[in-house]
Amino acid sequence: MKVDRSKCIGCFQCIPYCAMKAIHKVDGKADIDEDACVECHICYYSGVCPKNALTVEELSYPRSIREAFSDVRKPHKSTGVLGRGTEEIKTNDVTARLKYGRVSVSVELGRPGIGTDFYDVQTIAQKLAPIGVHFEPENPVTSLMADAKTGTMKPEVLPQRALSALLEMDMPLETLRDVLHALKEVEGKIHTVFSLCVATPLDPETGENPAQKIMEEEHIPYRPNGKTNVGLGKPFKGVVRI
Repeated sequence: MKVDRSKCIGCFQCIPYCAMKAIHKVDGKADIDEDACVECHICYYSGVCPKNALTVEELSYPRSIREAFSDVRKPHKSTGVLGRGTEEIKTNDVTARLKYGRVSVSVELGRPGIGTDFYDVQTIAQKLAPIGVHFEPENPVTSLMADAKTGTMKPEVLPQRALSALLEMDMPLETLRDVLHALKEVEGKIHTVFSLCVATPLDPETGENPAQKIMEEEHIPYRPNGKTNVGLGKPFKGVVRI
């Protein structure tokens, strides 16, 4: 984002619309801190500027990563999905990617007001990779890795910022406890907030959630939630119990 200072009249109506507090008053006019800006374009979409001084730029790589993960109106080029650009594995009744006996863990880093950079994403990914997790290949964060086996991001990606980024992986159910321990160890080493989603198919015979006991034993509070497509679609692939 840029401010056309020849048009700006210094009304500063755009400032409250910035999710990252990247718009500041400079010499009586609005100015955008490019390092803080995540290219979400919320200020532009608001239409609040009376002089149309807010300008959306054509971005080149790697800065275009910011737009791909932050602008909910623009599809991610690698997936065609809006915003963060992932058809999440927890929509399992459609994708059928998550098999019984395995568990998906999604770590969402960042929120409006604080955001995240990919240094933090790498810190968590490198902590979890040695445990033997499988990073979801259809997630765009995985596509930004130089080595998915180690969780190492491409070097040009690391300084880029986003409103949020979703690190998604799956693993055998018995590995979940080790992943939870690793996340507890690494949480003090990152510079943003993160939330955790744990998803697994219910036991087809008892209807129980096999991950629930592990969460309780680790004293991790959780909010149970079911995600179904209420009969509006069919799995793309057959569901196989392993």
